[in-house]
Amino acid sequence: MKVNKYKFGEMTWPEIKQVVKEERVAVVPVAMIEEHGYHLPVDTDVVLAEEVCHRTGAKIPEKMVVVPPINHGYAPHQMDFPGVISISQETFIHYVVDVCNSLAHQGFKRIVLLNGHGSNVPLLKVAARQVFLKYPDVMCVSLSHWDLDPVRKVAKDIRDSEEPGGMNHACELETSMYLAINEGLVQMDKAVRDIDKYKMSKYFWLDIVGTGQGVPVGMMPHWSSISKTGVLGDARPSTKVKGEKLLEAAVEGFKEFINLILDRTVDERVNHIESDETMDNLKI
Repeated sequence: MKVNKYKFGEMTWPEIKQVVKEERVAVVPVAMIEEHGYHLPVDTDVVLAEEVCHRTGAKIPEKMVVVPPINHGYAPHQMDFPGVISISQETFIHYVVDVCNSLAHQGFKRIVLLNGHGSNVPLLKVAARQVFLKYPDVMCVSLSHWDLDPVRKVAKDIRDSEEPGGMNHACELETSMYLAINEGLVQMDKAVRDIDKYKMSKYFWLDIVGTGQGVPVGMMPHWSSISKTGVLGDARPSTKVKGEKLLEAAVEGFKEFINLILDRTVDERVNHIESDETMDNLKI
């Protein structure tokens, strides 16, 4: 009997056993508790990532389950501001790998880490690879909600902040999305533009959906040295209408991604050190 739920935390263990048999994708929101300027709550990253997952799950419950979120991420560079709960890179990677290994052990063959915090990105790539190496038949992948193609297209169309720089942290994108989710917690009278302390130039620019000159280098100084308020971007042009458009785009993009990963298969690995195959009998 099919399970008419998509929230992992609301299921019993026999129901989870059933959704594994249904070959659903296990989706884990991953984010961070950290400052988001004067105007946004510190749970912003968690709220946005989880909202995208739940809105998508409500649309295609037969294809995915949403696991309770990993709330704590990596942001030691933010620690000059109150409200930041950062864990070490080793703790973070181990934590994510342990969660995913638990899901793989239960039989899930496709695991998606849907990220909402920029500095988690390189660590999630490492974590996903470690899971894949331990369970070669389990596709474990990570991506951020702002990387979804429809989000990038909508963001380009609606943005009124400068590019690059205007959409990065506690910015037009994040503030608009939070307004669409719970505008009562957003203090728009305190929203600011705070970009100029980070000197942008070729290869040195920050924007999660925009473009600048060259591919940006990986460099992250202490946040207080590049931001006065905790914001890095421009939150002033944010609106609830923009936020709804961004959320709709995220759901559209994530639905597409779930279908794409469901269509993928993993070929069996070959140990060429022990294999008797040679160039002479290898068919390409």
